Amino acid sequence: MEIYQFEKLKAWQKAKELAIAIYQLVTKFPQYEQFAISSQLRRAAISVPSNIAEGTGRISAKEKIHFLEISYGSLLESYCQLEIAMELNYISADDLTAIKPLFFETSRLISGLRNSYNSVP
Repeated sequence: MEIYQFEKLKAWQKAKELAIAIYQLVTKFPQYEQFAISSQLRRAAISVPSNIAEGTGRISAKEKIHFLEISYGSLLESYCQLEIAMELNYISADDLTAIKPLFFETSRLISGLRNSYNSVP
């Protein structure tokens, strides 16, 4: 079976895992938040692996890095929104503690991938 190049990337795999975990956490949010923070959080979370994938389709290292930077920004946005959700008691501190290592691992992998493109002339 053929796969796309981005599917081989650990950064994309981990980002996809994180997006799925966030989607599962959002089910704990109150119904009235369906079109507010939960919607924004789902968009930010899905943006992380999506921009990694889109960036791999670009030709220049500069363009690839640009999409990784967008991905990283969406990663931080997602974390910020989960912090707020915890403060609003939509999720527990334990929920945030449990998912936080996925954020750090995804962050590390995106940064490593970005650095690998930086070294390309």
